[in-house]
Amino acid sequence: MSQSRLEIKVGVFVLVGLVLLATLLILFSKGVTRFSRTYDLYLETTDVGGIKRGASVLMAGYPIGSVTKLMLSPNGDTVTLLLEIKQEHRIRTNAFFVLEQSGFLGDQYVAVYPGKNLDVPFLEPGAHVSCPPPFNLQQTARDASGFIHRIDETARTLNETIADVRLSLLNQQTLTNLAVTASQMRALSDRALLTVEQIQGLVASNRPVLSGSVSNLAVFTDRLNQLAGSLDQVVATNSPHLGAAVKNVESASESLQDLMTDLRAGKGPAGRMLSDEEMAADLARIAHNLSITSSNLNRLGLWGILWKRKEPRDHEPVFQPVPPPSRPIQK
Repeated sequence: MSQSRLEIKVGVFVLVGLVLLATLLILFSKGVTRFSRTYDLYLETTDVGGIKRGASVLMAGYPIGSVTKLMLSPNGDTVTLLLEIKQEHRIRTNAFFVLEQSGFLGDQYVAVYPGKNLDVPFLEPGAHVSCPPPFNLQQTARDASGFIHRIDETARTLNETIADVRLSLLNQQTLTNLAVTASQMRALSDRALLTVEQIQGLVASNRPVLSGSVSNLAVFTDRLNQLAGSLDQVVATNSPHLGAAVKNVESASESLQDLMTDLRAGKGPAGRMLSDEEMAADLARIAHNLSITSSNLNRLGLWGILWKRKEPRDHEPVFQPVPPPSRPIQK
């Protein structure tokens, strides 16, 4: 064997070994080898960010698969990632998929966060799952820029408002009025303090009188309570008698009402007497004669009326019996 042929064989052998070693390193760095058994999952999202084919799939930081293909939908609103997962790593249906990146500017990968409920089933091969879009630093920067711009406008408006307040409220006249108001409030507070001190002195000087009044009020209240208790006891003891008295009053009022009704209607002796005009005239004459008789009795006495007749004076009434009225002859 010549020296040149030996060198060629050694070079080819080293080249093949280097290629195999690089291939193994690449495959093992992505978490999936050509010799491991896997199953596919389809991950749908609205934005993949900068993730590429061959990105790792990590669960709790451990590589369990890789991204083998990216497919854009016909209308361009979703992107589907084909995940190749090792057969020994099963993912439950309540797992949460997130597109993340290692570090601030590192490679992006698919992170899988298992759910807490372990009673749910596993994802079947070929299942479709979804995940939110990754964190977009540029969009966040644009939103922050707009937010900062709005804060700047708000600060400018606030400065203008403060300037207007200074011009309209914090002028010389307003400050003068404020100073006068403060002095008046101080004088008012001094007067209020003096009044409070006077009230305190008055209460202190009349404390015995106030104490006696309070004690008398307490005694009066106790007596009222005792009187109320006694009244309650009397009412409770004599409730039958009180009920009977109330019933008697009610019956008397009913009888009086019936009597008044009979009098108005002319029923009974009293009613007939009041309704008969002739009898009313007789009663009036009798009352007149009784008045004259009592006057003569007071002036002459009983003996003078019976045995001695005196001449009547001009200003004194003379007893003259009124003749009874003539009654019509009843046929």
